[in-house]
Amino acid sequence: VLPRRQAKGCRYEVAALLGDEGAASRFAGGSFLTVYLSPRDYHRVHMPQAGVLTGMRYVPGRLFSVNAATVARVGSLFTRNERVVSLFDAGPDHGALAVVLVGALFVGCMEQTWCGVVTPPRRPRMVGTDYDPDSADAVRLGRGEEMGRFNMGSTVIVLCEREVAWTVRAGDAVRVRAGVGAPR
Repeated sequence: VLPRRQAKGCRYEVAALLGDEGAASRFAGGSFLTVYLSPRDYHRVHMPQAGVLTGMRYVPGRLFSVNAATVARVGSLFTRNERVVSLFDAGPDHGALAVVLVGALFVGCMEQTWCGVVTPPRRPRMVGTDYDPDSADAVRLGRGEEMGRFNMGSTVIVLCEREVAWTVRAGDAVRVRAGVGAPR
């Protein structure tokens, strides 16, 4: 059975969030962090831990607002909204890492630093790309390095294969390159 996690108080299936049941199994027993980006926030996403890109998947969906009222009213919102899932190998101490950019109302444009705009103008199907972490041209990003961006605010969900002692709490502001947690 794959884990159910919550974001903003709503539970969801990790396999549905990632759009990949095989990838989801790596995160059973792990940790997660949900970061909401409001319209007034910085809209670039930085790596929470150094890692090598192993896969990326565009998962088409709706663009519901991610405010508290909509999250409470729309079931499984984070698995229904359009998203870009990036999978990383963060080394033996940290294991697998998934960084999920969740689109929202007025936020239909998500980019990654290694390939540019990911979200196509039409959403015909799920698109996935595997990356070879051992190749000479592998995408390697250091902790705190920019990995993606939104056109405006939305939500980022970070899944970790291992348990993490988070140093941020619900409602805390997160600053660029500030630590958010450490492995337990």
